[in-house]
Amino acid sequence: MKRAARIELVAMDALMVRLFDTIDETNMGWIVAADKQLRQVFAEDLIDLVPSYTTLMVHYDALRLSHAEALQRIEQVLESLQPTDTRQGRRHEVPVWYDPSVGPELTRVAQQAGIAEEDVVKRHCSRDYYVFALGFAPGYGFMGLVHEALATPRLKTPRRRVAAGSVGIAERQTAIYPLLSPGGWNILGRTTFPLFEYALRGEPLLRPGDRVRFQPISREEFVAQGGDTTPLEAAP
Repeated sequence: MKRAARIELVAMDALMVRLFDTIDETNMGWIVAADKQLRQVFAEDLIDLVPSYTTLMVHYDALRLSHAEALQRIEQVLESLQPTDTRQGRRHEVPVWYDPSVGPELTRVAQQAGIAEEDVVKRHCSRDYYVFALGFAPGYGFMGLVHEALATPRLKTPRRRVAAGSVGIAERQTAIYPLLSPGGWNILGRTTFPLFEYALRGEPLLRPGDRVRFQPISREEFVAQGGDTTPLEAAP
């Protein structure tokens, strides 16, 4: 690997492989390739491997593998690492009903960007988003990067209840809430995309390296798909 990578100690049985210092879509080819090869070289000695925007955390079985051996395996991967063609990842089309009743920050994001609500929707749906990492809740994928004009800080006071299927943005990230939960993202709309159901079966729909394209649909289409139209309260 030509770029300088760092291996950092996280715990007695965990190492952090830091490939980058900044978030960028071009990182994903390297992250996906490292994820695949690290899983292969650690095999049954691996407890967990967590890829993220710029890093991969390797949690290994310290009863089977010493720190030096784990470090050697990581260095072995990094020595010849080449990026994966991310176009080979899965692409998901996610239907979203964008409306202030279920996306109360749609108006706020539009006002902040100085554009109409319809243009917020167009820009949010104008590109594929890479899934950078999974976390927070089962099936929850951190995706990006949204159009710069739409970048909006998290809510100062998170909501206690965000409806399942809510689609939101925070800074230049976007995500779908898989289930009813607290949250501080700016909610634009709602989808019936069944993230939580698949995660429970151990078959997450979204994986790091996948791409997601949001597709706007009408209220009628959303209802026909079984969508819940219960309004979401505006942020305080």
